[in-house]
Amino acid sequence: MTRNQKPETRNARAGNRWGFPDLGIGIGLRTVHYAHILEKKPEIDFFEILSENYMDTGGRPLWVLDQVAERYPIVMHGVSLNIGSADPLDRDHLSKLKALAARTRARWISDHLCWTGVAGRNTHDLLPMPLNEEALRHVVARVKTVSDVLERPLMLENASTYAEFTSSSMPEWEFFGRLMEEADCGMLLDVNNIYVSAFNHGFDPEAYVDAIDPARVTQYHLAGHTNKGTHIIDTHNDRVIDRVWELYARSVARTGNVATLLEWDADIPSFDEVHAEALKASSHRRPEMNSRREKTVARAS
Repeated sequence: MTRNQKPETRNARAGNRWGFPDLGIGIGLRTVHYAHILEKKPEIDFFEILSENYMDTGGRPLWVLDQVAERYPIVMHGVSLNIGSADPLDRDHLSKLKALAARTRARWISDHLCWTGVAGRNTHDLLPMPLNEEALRHVVARVKTVSDVLERPLMLENASTYAEFTSSSMPEWEFFGRLMEEADCGMLLDVNNIYVSAFNHGFDPEAYVDAIDPARVTQYHLAGHTNKGTHIIDTHNDRVIDRVWELYARSVARTGNVATLLEWDADIPSFDEVHAEALKASSHRRPEMNSRREKTVARAS
């Protein structure tokens, strides 16, 4: 299949393994937009929160979150689950995640396929996994445990990577596919991260997208990045490039419309500017499956 060819749309699914809804198009809840959201009550489909920002805090951030959760669907996204580490799972962390999900009525909980630290130390970075049989068995067991504790399936995101293990014996998409099947978990498919990692490591991003089981994809991430020429850094500080939009459209042709979120986490512009960038996803989704709000917007334009 050539770069410009799209997979057969007749294979697109109108659903996923768990029946999670297509929430539409959302953005991340960020402090710089708190005042705008509370005052203007913008018409947006859903918000994603960074779980750790609200797990050990009170005061205004939690108060704002409660107001937002009253009006909008919430999904939770974490960066510290440390699912790939050799450290024991942090049961206190899982307990707080579960409580926050109950408080916000979160539609689902996600984190990253990575490790973030070892020996009790957190690097505050999403570190790459060795992609081999031993690591797969290790992560499968941990994902099952986490899902049991949370009493819901765990969603994992593919992280951008800048280094690879010499011990890896399979491509990431094969590792991810086997993990989802054996642990019965889902995927938050970050299209930008696929593009970034493909550029950094020299693999075909379309091969990655085409290999993922569409029934396991419950959410998409889109973002901008910084191209340094020799490598790309996943900075989330700019608009989505055309090539990433193309990959997104290619994947949507297989999965059907799935909840889609734009990440913009540095040099953050106004709420309206971020939301406008997110809404570009509408033109790449399947029109016959769009939400009622998306169809209304399309007719008005």
